[in-house]
Amino acid sequence: MDKSAARLTPASRLFKYVVSVPPFVFLLLLLVAPSIIMVLASFRYPGEFGGLAPLISVDPRTLHGATLETYRFFFSDYIYTEIFIKSIVMACATTLICLIMAYPLALLIARSPKKPRNLMVLLVILPFASNFLIRVYAWMIVLGPQSALSQLLNSALHLFGIAPVHLLFSPFAVLVAMVYAHLPFMVLPLYTNLEKHDPSLLDAAQDLGANAWQRFWRVTLPLSLPGVFSGSALVFIPVLGMFVIPEILGGTGDMLIGNLIKEQFLGTRDWPFGSTLSIMLTVTVLLIAWLAARLGARRGRYAQA
Repeated sequence: MDKSAARLTPASRLFKYVVSVPPFVFLLLLLVAPSIIMVLASFRYPGEFGGLAPLISVDPRTLHGATLETYRFFFSDYIYTEIFIKSIVMACATTLICLIMAYPLALLIARSPKKPRNLMVLLVILPFASNFLIRVYAWMIVLGPQSALSQLLNSALHLFGIAPVHLLFSPFAVLVAMVYAHLPFMVLPLYTNLEKHDPSLLDAAQDLGANAWQRFWRVTLPLSLPGVFSGSALVFIPVLGMFVIPEILGGTGDMLIGNLIKEQFLGTRDWPFGSTLSIMLTVTVLLIAWLAARLGARRGRYAQA
């Protein structure tokens, strides 16, 4: 028997339950219960006027009961697979660009003196002080046809005899706004990780004859992989289900899986099919997270070897 458990007094046990029960109930009601409802709804028929059809109906002409029709419909039409692939490609591109932009910035912040470091961290999180929709709508002004950026770009293209391009309502606008909105989620985990690195490891590598690139590749980068994986997850998963940015800045051909799910619930009101799409999105995210965890564990074993 564990001695520490034997020493627990009734008051300490009560305190443990008081502290642990509210978060458990919170997760149960707001995470587990909605997931179960979503799974059950995916096996229902859509209602005549939207929503869910009844499980039992006296009218034989009314669809009722449980069915696999939504899953059969999903796997029978390639367009939904295409939208999934497009969403994954957009999420991967956003994550990669955020990583390329965030890593030098996080490294600069981590190696700066304390006062400038605190100021730079504040500047990174400062966009969160304003409303997300306002920041997205601001890109309509920046990328609009009358904006300075569009006119400068089209003037440069005109010199080479290239037709003008429209930045707004395009995949480019969606990608730019995705990177802008999620860049802080990549910077902060990287900065938190890089700040904890022991500078003596770099000094030791330099004493052994390693140049700046070798010190980064052999010391800094392997130690920062946990921050890279954390930041990538914080960017990839929200981007994969994002619907606001494509809805506002994307064109007619820029529908992602988040937009499709939103349309099923709020537009066509086909809740069973919307639930099926949500489940498939959840399975995709869990599968990618599992593969990333396996890759991270394997890289960790290689680093230890």
